[in-house]
Amino acid sequence: MNEVRAISIFVRAAALGSLRRAAIDQGISPQAASHAVMQLENALGVRVFHRTTRKLSLTEEGQRLLQNVGPALEMLSSAIAEAKSAKEHIAGPLRVSAPRALRRALWPCVLEFAARYPDVALDVRFDDHFTDLVEERADVGFRGGSPPAAGAIARRLAPIQLVVCASPAYIDRYGAPRTVDDLAAHRCTGYRRANTGKEAPWEFMIGDEIVYREIAAALCANDIDAEADAVLAGLAIGQLGSFSAATPIREGRLVPLLTQHLTQRESIYLYYRHRTAQPLRVRTFIDFIVEKLADNRDFFLSDAELRAFSAA
Repeated sequence: MNEVRAISIFVRAAALGSLRRAAIDQGISPQAASHAVMQLENALGVRVFHRTTRKLSLTEEGQRLLQNVGPALEMLSSAIAEAKSAKEHIAGPLRVSAPRALRRALWPCVLEFAARYPDVALDVRFDDHFTDLVEERADVGFRGGSPPAAGAIARRLAPIQLVVCASPAYIDRYGAPRTVDDLAAHRCTGYRRANTGKEAPWEFMIGDEIVYREIAAALCANDIDAEADAVLAGLAIGQLGSFSAATPIREGRLVPLLTQHLTQRESIYLYYRHRTAQPLRVRTFIDFIVEKLADNRDFFLSDAELRAFSAA
């Protein structure tokens, strides 16, 4: 027996004074309504209605049951209505997780979403450790690298190219490296990974293989944006993610170097837990981010651009 359904029919029959009217109200047949009430009476071991051909009235036990279950049923109906409204109104809490490396790239989109949907309470956490959405109770996550493991649904947004680059001022002062080996004679930046505390090696496509090199750092930081700022300031050559480098390169504030050795093996991913049964605020945020960032040219250089830089 579906006890909640049986009690709902009982309450409506008591309010309407008729099982037939209660059946119409609940969208079921009169026979199904009568059967549900009979099952409820059998389960309780008492009759809840006096029945005649013309009248339906509560027994004493039925009256006590109605008094006890009425408030609880109203609370349940209210909770169900509130849950349904989450699919109709873009409002409520939304928790987002992203690595600090993507903060500068993602933050303008987050602010635009917040301005467009002021009833959504955003809780955005930038953390370089991969977030388990279930464990951390996050709705949506971003990741730069390989796709998240099983248990999350991932949507690729844009490729990550690792671009060796320098400012025009640095090149005017020190010249530009022509080969990977030439980097040993230059000032270079380094990125210290937050999860290991170790400097990340630089990587290069040489032939058909990715080759990793330990590049001595004249300036090292554990923050991607700080490293990019150092390169933009003309202090050193850096190997930057294309999400940091593409726009300054197009603006002429950075010059890509050694583009024939550029690697592109990772991507920016949006990930979440469920394809369906999402609150409207979550689905709207996902759709908004995909519209803004999927294959967004602000985050990577096209093949034509790379060929042009190689020929220069």
